[in-house]
Amino acid sequence: MATLAAVDIGANSVRLKIARVVRKRLQVLHEDREVVRLGEGVFHTGALDPAAMEQTVRVLRRFQKAVQAHGATEVRVVATSALRDANNGGAFVQWVQAAIGWRVEVVSGVEEGRLIHLGVMANSRIAAGRILLIDLGGGSCELIVSYKGQIEHVYSLPLGAVRLTREFLKHDPPTETELDQMRSYIGEEIRRIAPQLTAHKINLTVATSGTPAALSELWSAGQDAETTTVPRAGLLRLTKKLSALSIDRRRLLKGIGPRRAEIIVAGAHVFAELFSELDLTSFRYLPFGLRDGILAQMAADDQDIGLSKQLENERNNSIFNLASHYQVDLKFSTRVAEHAERLFKLLAPVHHLPPEYGSLLNAAAMLHEVGSFISRAGRRRHAFYILAHSELLGFSLPQRRFIAAIARYLGKSKITVTSPAVRVLSPADRLLLPRTVLLLRLARAIEQGRRGAVLSLRAKVEPRNVKLTLVTRPTGAELELWALERESNYFSEVFARSLTCAEV
Repeated sequence: MATLAAVDIGANSVRLKIARVVRKRLQVLHEDREVVRLGEGVFHTGALDPAAMEQTVRVLRRFQKAVQAHGATEVRVVATSALRDANNGGAFVQWVQAAIGWRVEVVSGVEEGRLIHLGVMANSRIAAGRILLIDLGGGSCELIVSYKGQIEHVYSLPLGAVRLTREFLKHDPPTETELDQMRSYIGEEIRRIAPQLTAHKINLTVATSGTPAALSELWSAGQDAETTTVPRAGLLRLTKKLSALSIDRRRLLKGIGPRRAEIIVAGAHVFAELFSELDLTSFRYLPFGLRDGILAQMAADDQDIGLSKQLENERNNSIFNLASHYQVDLKFSTRVAEHAERLFKLLAPVHHLPPEYGSLLNAAAMLHEVGSFISRAGRRRHAFYILAHSELLGFSLPQRRFIAAIARYLGKSKITVTSPAVRVLSPADRLLLPRTVLLLRLARAIEQGRRGAVLSLRAKVEPRNVKLTLVTRPTGAELELWALERESNYFSEVFARSLTCAEV
């Protein structure tokens, strides 16, 4: 049984959750959390405060002891808005690596939203049609629109509770002028995306994280029966009440801890403005979040826990949307991807690529022509830039870089370790890149005429030679055979085997 650990380094707090996979389900073994306000300095100076960094590292050392005590076999450490925005974030990442040995992965707002959505869907049964999932952190607010368990869109806004408190609320309790200025800022950010959000026709609003947890408990305390659903009218009343209280009085309220009391006013106003601008009726609080999504992703990568279809759909939808945006010929790219998939299986005894590289090859096959949207001249370089800087749901940053590198070297450019596309890859990815590129070059050659001349493939693998047989349409595949012949030298260079091709 695999034991997994997820660490979430947020702008407000650092969280740890350790779980074991038991009968295809995650069984939580240990949780820990501490408020460190890592993002507070970022929102004022643009840099992480050294004292906050030191405190965070101390907390991570404590987490490390818990991870070792529970025998976790895999740890994933994810950082969000504080490190996304900090100009000294790299120094903190290096500090953690040196002090603890953990690699900190700084995720984008979209990937953060995807993981939060995955954590909710993996741990709850929500039967509504179209859902708006709100996750309010210390530095940002993620809004995820989901339909039947699949993400339709992710919006990330700079509306974190710590960020807003630091920027606008200077008095205790805050003055009306401060509140008005903060509301205006929040409203302006929300109105930028309001038309797109309201067009989704939301059926249910779900909220995660500390602010809605506190609001939900406050609302429930004033009701006859316990409830996790907060109506808009109740939310607005709570926001008004909290805004008028001092920090000391807020700390006495049920559900609000000492540190949450410092930022709850800003968090409540984000919810109030969201509900007013988007005409939402109520929200339901769920106690899941980013770390649950990290664990679910880790477990799904390790073994089947019933999420493979959802994760595959997320990736495929994201690939399709990006390809459509850059006007890729989808019929052509789909045929190339099908040939690449077939080659990946047929030539497995030759390329020895890990199974997970099949999905990276598929993504590169579907998206290798995105660079032509900018210009045919230099299209490989354009494709690399687009793919390296685009969001592809379900793919980590290292995976996106690898996909981009495949597309970059699909032409005749030589792969060198000093090139920007290769330099950012891990040592393992650098080693496997030429093999993956070659498979896509072969798949692209098989579709050289862009007419679907090749119906299927066969392969005979011998110690010194690989023979590919193309099953073609009656019109034949002379052009495709010519294109494959041009790849024979590169094939010999990469696989130390000769390549011969024929058609039937």
